[in-house]
Amino acid sequence: MTAPPLANLINELTKLPGVGGKSAARLAYHILKRSAAEAEALATAILDVKTKIFRCSVCNNMTDVEPCAICADPRRDPSLICVVEEAFNIQTIESTRDFKGVYHVLLGALSPLKGIGPQDIDVAGLVKRVQSGELREIIIATNPNVEGEATALYIAQQLRPLGVRTTRLAFGLPVGGDLEYADQVTMAKALEGRREI
Repeated sequence: MTAPPLANLINELTKLPGVGGKSAARLAYHILKRSAAEAEALATAILDVKTKIFRCSVCNNMTDVEPCAICADPRRDPSLICVVEEAFNIQTIESTRDFKGVYHVLLGALSPLKGIGPQDIDVAGLVKRVQSGELREIIIATNPNVEGEATALYIAQQLRPLGVRTTRLAFGLPVGGDLEYADQVTMAKALEGRREI
């Protein structure tokens, strides 16, 4: 019995991660209550993200400048690379304010059940970065779940012949969880207690 435009908005919102039917309806009704200018600002922000944001050619982070602000920052240590699965994982690590290196975004994790193999994530780009520069350490910060562990082991195997120190975040992060849900203290402790793999 919902009006088609409202039903369409609810349907589109349910396609967002973590948004079920009730949450989508609540968001849709909230948008409906806002002014036309506020709804237009939201729509413009969504369109801007789709048209102005792209992947950094160095690290795969989402950016609107080339290279991204992190890669271009002269205060960052380019000999220390933290490897994450997705660009949004960078925010969790940055929130600790303890990491002063740069990043490499894999664009996913190995998952044979989902048909995601080594060719589907950017390990080759990481290997190329290791081969082209003097690196002190690679910190693997994939999620502490089955896919993240498999990805970490695969990366370590690929980097071993290159002689670069490769470490994994310490267990302080819950097994089976995602980096995006880690609090600042847990993330800082995980960075401090990383281990060789």
